[in-house]
Amino acid sequence: MEKHFNRLLNLISFRTLLIVTLFTTGVLQFFLMFGNIHSTTYDIQAFQLAPETIRAVKTVEDTVKTQQEREQAESSVEPVYLFNEEMAEHRAAFVRSLFDIVLDVRKEIDAKTEEVPMEEQIELLSVQLREITDSQSQLNFTNSQLQSLLTAPKSAISAAKSFLAKEVETMLEEAIRAEDVALKRSELESSIRQQGALDESILSAVIMIGRAAIVETEILDEVRTEELVLQAQEEVEPTRILQGQIIVQEGELIDREVYRQLELLGLLDNQTTTKPIVGLIILIILQMAFLYILFIQLNMEIEKKRKALFVTASVYCISLVLMKILSLLSDEFESTIAFLYPTALATMLVRLLANERAAVLITVLTAASGGIIFHEGFSAVLQMDIALYIIFGGLSSVFFMRSFEKRSHLLKACGVVAIFNLLFIAFYLLMSQTNYDVFELMYYVIAGIASGILSGALTMGLLPFFESAFGLLSTMRLIELSNPNHPLLKKLLTETPGTYHHSVMVANLAETACEAIGADGLLARVACYYHDIGKTRRPAFFIENQMSGINPHDSLPPERSAEIIIAHTTEGADLLEKHKMPKEIVDIALQHHGTSTLKFFLHKAKEENEEVDEKKFSYPGPKPQTKEAAVINIADSVEAAVRSMKHPNAEKVQQLVHSIIQSRVQEHQFDECDVSIKELKQIENVLCETLNGIFHSRIEYPKEG
Repeated sequence: MEKHFNRLLNLISFRTLLIVTLFTTGVLQFFLMFGNIHSTTYDIQAFQLAPETIRAVKTVEDTVKTQQEREQAESSVEPVYLFNEEMAEHRAAFVRSLFDIVLDVRKEIDAKTEEVPMEEQIELLSVQLREITDSQSQLNFTNSQLQSLLTAPKSAISAAKSFLAKEVETMLEEAIRAEDVALKRSELESSIRQQGALDESILSAVIMIGRAAIVETEILDEVRTEELVLQAQEEVEPTRILQGQIIVQEGELIDREVYRQLELLGLLDNQTTTKPIVGLIILIILQMAFLYILFIQLNMEIEKKRKALFVTASVYCISLVLMKILSLLSDEFESTIAFLYPTALATMLVRLLANERAAVLITVLTAASGGIIFHEGFSAVLQMDIALYIIFGGLSSVFFMRSFEKRSHLLKACGVVAIFNLLFIAFYLLMSQTNYDVFELMYYVIAGIASGILSGALTMGLLPFFESAFGLLSTMRLIELSNPNHPLLKKLLTETPGTYHHSVMVANLAETACEAIGADGLLARVACYYHDIGKTRRPAFFIENQMSGINPHDSLPPERSAEIIIAHTTEGADLLEKHKMPKEIVDIALQHHGTSTLKFFLHKAKEENEEVDEKKFSYPGPKPQTKEAAVINIADSVEAAVRSMKHPNAEKVQQLVHSIIQSRVQEHQFDECDVSIKELKQIENVLCETLNGIFHSRIEYPKEG
């Protein structure tokens, strides 16, 4: 089943697989988070009793209230008026000039030798007054009024002039606004009528002139008033309905104002909106886009990228499910149960099973999703305290515990996570400015510690399942396999001690060389321990185990000897598979000789018979598929060859290593892996340095006489 599935995956391009996996993950995330983006709505009408206490789920501006308060502030602004101190004198001069015109016209008429008809006199006076009357709407003399001014005694005109100018000037020395002008004109008219000394014939004209002379002395300063109005409006803070604010208590009447606020907050059933759904979709698209970019840019073999993708997606989905379960249980608790969430679970699993970059990204994505899943009704868009809690807890396991090679390291990471959890909870409690009792404080302390412990416990518990399900080989698994107490290694040590020693030496060489070219040195070391496990089937047929000096190959035909030697790769792979060893180690057991030829037995066969099938003297392969397998292929041959040298020195070792690598290249043993010529040169240099340190020339001490 697994082989068919892997074959199917090989038919699909990684980009297509990535898109399908992320789409599936995004859909699952959407359905898990869908219920957390809808706020509670109520099927209520105006003027009915509230079924429960209703609070605002978000902070919104009440524009109606804000506008009302601004209008109120505007109405409270006192208009600014400017008093014209010169107006009294000007209007008094205006009165005098009118009467002076009348006197001048009469003087002009009197100077004529001929008698001027009254109609012409009225016309002449009307023309002289026209410049003033045209600019004063209140001055509209009738012919009878003009005639009275032309026929009244000059002394009466002069008396009216003095009296009216003084009255106008006195009255206009007070502040008179536009709305008071009519009243002041009436007061002046009353004063004129009460003045008995005025000639009755000109009383009507004097009253009209007096009323026209009264104007406003305080003028509205529209610019300054408008500035004050704008300032008053700006000083009015927008009225907001705050999140968590009680809109109506249970059992209270929902009046028009309350109903309007509920409508504004979107808490009524008749208000449906797709905005939160669209927002959630955008968030998920952003998260999946980051994962897409991460895996597209990831520089590793396609098979490893596939496994890393499946692991990351699976861990992310498990985290979402776990958060969803906690959020469903949160209603049963008064305290924030989200603090029990294992903040570093996703980070540790992805760090151990994929890589560090993916672990950092998955921490941020999990925190963002947790902020929505643990979202409470009175928080803003995200439950930011929980999002930060997950970020700090997760990143602490990455940046403060860089090594996860042993279970003790994982336990230390749990302690680091617990400490950071407690520090963040302390920040949360202090910033909330709320008084907590002893039991609540104990709960938060226990929650922070439990989160750290659960992170490690669940990581260790889930790790074997992920390794088995996806065929992954974690660092911790490799460390476990390197334990000498492993049954296979015990078997190798007791049954083939020479092979065991050879395997350990090869492991030292391979690990150093792999680390030099950026390959997995730990994988190479552990694979070397098991690469010759097939030799335990027939220990005596391998030279390193022939302690008695008897070589059974001396009595066998070369074809049979080659068959026995070659079989140790396939027999070793079978034995490893029976013990459910990781695929990477099984593959290296098969590939560590590639398709190379047993030249010794081939040459021996040709000496006996010229017609020889060379395929019977070649390993079945496959050729090395990874850098680690290529390095082990070289190190295995190099160690055996150098060990058989008499009096090795640096020059001999260098020549031997170089010839072995060149031989492998000429035999095309590295055509199916991505090791470069530059890396082969690095491998050569590292192997030479390591071998010189192992097989260095010893000082010959003088013999005692």
